Amino acid sequence: MIPLAERIRPRTLDDVVGQQHLIGKGSVLRKSVENKSLGSVIFWGPPGTGKTTLANIIAQQLSMSFLL
Repeated sequence: MIPLAERIRPRTLDDVVGQQHLIGKGSVLRKSVENKSLGSVIFWGPPGTGKTTLANIIAQQLSMSFLL
């Protein structure tokens, strides 16, 4: 059985709650992902804030591998 946290994890940038200045419509990060022109990015913050989830979503949208 898949854990609840994994089942309700956001799957797209539109599903992510918060950080609209970074991933909202028209933001720099979102435009870079949509144009597939994203360079290196470092997400920094406390545990449980969605850094890994956001990195996973971006990797999927760019058709790239995501390894933990």
